[in-house]
Amino acid sequence: MKKPELLAPAGSLEILKAVINAGCDAAYLSGYRFGARGFAPNFSDEELVEAINYAHIRGVKIYVTVNTLIYEDEIDSCMNYIEFLYKNDVDAVILQDLGLLDLVRKTYPNLEIHASTQMHIHNIEGVKFLEKLGVKRVVLARETSIDLIKEIKKQTQTSLEVFVHGALCFSYSGQCLMSSLIGNRSGNRGTCAGCCRMPYKLESNNKILNKNEYLISMKDLCTISDMGNLIESNVDSFKIEGRTKRIEYAYLVTKLYRKAIDNYLKYKETRITKEDMENLYEIFNRDFTKGYLFNENDVVNDFRPNHMGIEIGKVVDYKNNIAKVLLSKEVNRLDGIRFVSNDIGLTLDNIFVNNKKVPKGNINDIIEVKVKDKVDIGSLVVRTTNYEQLENIKKELLIEKKIKVICTGMLKENKKVVLNFNDGINNVTSENDFILEKALTNNTSLERVKEQINKIGFSAYEISSFDIEIDSNIFIPIKVLNDIKRELVDKLNSIRCYKKEFIKKDYTIELQDYQKENNINYRINSIEAYEKIKNNNINLIYLTKDLYNLINDDRKILKLNNVIEGYSKIAKDVLVGEVGSLNFYDNFLTDYSLNVTNSYALAFLHSVGSKMVTLSLELNEEQIKSIINNYTKRYQKHPNVEVVIYGRELVMTSKYDLLGKYKIEKGFLIDKFNNKYILNKEDNLLKIYNYKARDVKTNFFDISVNNVRYEITEK
Repeated sequence: MKKPELLAPAGSLEILKAVINAGCDAAYLSGYRFGARGFAPNFSDEELVEAINYAHIRGVKIYVTVNTLIYEDEIDSCMNYIEFLYKNDVDAVILQDLGLLDLVRKTYPNLEIHASTQMHIHNIEGVKFLEKLGVKRVVLARETSIDLIKEIKKQTQTSLEVFVHGALCFSYSGQCLMSSLIGNRSGNRGTCAGCCRMPYKLESNNKILNKNEYLISMKDLCTISDMGNLIESNVDSFKIEGRTKRIEYAYLVTKLYRKAIDNYLKYKETRITKEDMENLYEIFNRDFTKGYLFNENDVVNDFRPNHMGIEIGKVVDYKNNIAKVLLSKEVNRLDGIRFVSNDIGLTLDNIFVNNKKVPKGNINDIIEVKVKDKVDIGSLVVRTTNYEQLENIKKELLIEKKIKVICTGMLKENKKVVLNFNDGINNVTSENDFILEKALTNNTSLERVKEQINKIGFSAYEISSFDIEIDSNIFIPIKVLNDIKRELVDKLNSIRCYKKEFIKKDYTIELQDYQKENNINYRINSIEAYEKIKNNNINLIYLTKDLYNLINDDRKILKLNNVIEGYSKIAKDVLVGEVGSLNFYDNFLTDYSLNVTNSYALAFLHSVGSKMVTLSLELNEEQIKSIINNYTKRYQKHPNVEVVIYGRELVMTSKYDLLGKYKIEKGFLIDKFNNKYILNKEDNLLKIYNYKARDVKTNFFDISVNNVRYEITEK
């Protein structure tokens, strides 16, 4: 049973130091650009260098997220950024973009690459494909079950990383276009607007079915009680989500998962207490679930999309803006509370019991709380901020954990000063020309030497023991001891800040040249639609499996899902929409769900066998033109590109059975603007389609696009 890596989020340098202090083995973070959490504070270039050095000295790895889709005009600056990271000894870069992945692996062959969860790897074939490309680690989709993870471990050698705690997305990561296409804030570009956290109505047969509004807002993942199962499954890295969370959250969650992992490795049990769990709930929860990882289906909290807090009491009386709350837990001044039924939140600036101000409220006290608005008698009251908890964490953060070193040496008359630091792995020795002389008046005692060497609080180290031979009648100036102390710290830092060999090679790729064509393709999902278009001048007709065997037409292409659990061989061409299919099929075209936004991704897919590449729905005309022009110029060949110009766009793909919960076959999700999104169930997946049809009037044939697609998907 191997020790898994505990991987913590760091949204800032301050948080990085906190999670290292909490015991993480590695941290993931981002620069100001190209990271999928664009609203986190993130790191400047100078801070990135400091972060890498700070972590490496303390034995912690740093992975930098470069996990957005990269547009054509960003490629050069992105590669310069990656080279900067590489030269500053980052342990790995986390990538989503397939073109960037191909470019980085060929240009910097010994830079470790991790495939982001945004790459949507959810099956064995996807992992096998990336393994062939030299990807060292795959961050699996959050929808991947523990049973499948165990099977992947049996069949591949690639390191696997799974999320164990934090926020969940309703849609498969990398497959959500809702925020982008509706609000021009792309989740694939790090600026998700959180559409799944918004209120919706569910309509079917002209009836509104739901009472609670947050129909697609996920609970938070919490697997701390199942650490043993995860450790036994040989998962390589346990990832905590939370680069936008506060420092106290990142520290506490990391600390408790460290405790659970270490305890299981030592005692075969996590020894997580009721108090530990309460701390996790208090710091932040949207209610907890073990998620799809452990095959839980109750993963949505439709009651509210933000912090649920913990229950601390109930309103027993209300009069003249004073609510009386019977407490089931202690509360303290400056705690944040919320009256659930009225959704009113406030800070307890003062606490009164029987009209007397008290420092805190005890269990079974009835406290009097001044409120601005009326609250309901009987309303539950929850605590959303535990002031005492936060203050305790802040005190812990002031105590930095140090690396233990042993100091040895010889201080002999008429000899040079010889002192060593040993951290258990590395040994460094002082180098100086100072010759120890006999003391004329006051000699330097061993205790004085220890006292001076012990003053290394400026560094990452503390002396655990001394073993120094010293003559009793020598004198050493304080300055000499200080200089030697700094020299030893610098030497140890230098060794622990390991350097990577920088290797840079030329990017090459072999590509086929395609003829310029003007093709019109259709995707349909009904016999009725086929009857309407079958006599048109159409090149290809994309059909899902339920229609494929019903329609006899030489132009038909089987359109596969963007989520596949099991594959079936087919001799003819298929339209594929996820990475595993690139490994399994021999004859294929690639769909827009593979998120091609630059000419390198286009070239990569052609190079691995894609006969035609559909570009991302997130591109505009100028970006498409730039991709084709740069492709043609760089490779001196013409690509075979398709652009979707009409149809309801697929904006989310989810494993959650919302339709089944309400016992309906299809329906509409209605947002606060009364826009109606089509809900369909396809291959046991929930598909959400845009409320309006895409209808692009551009003549893409004029900019050398070979294929345009119409999607007729409404039944």
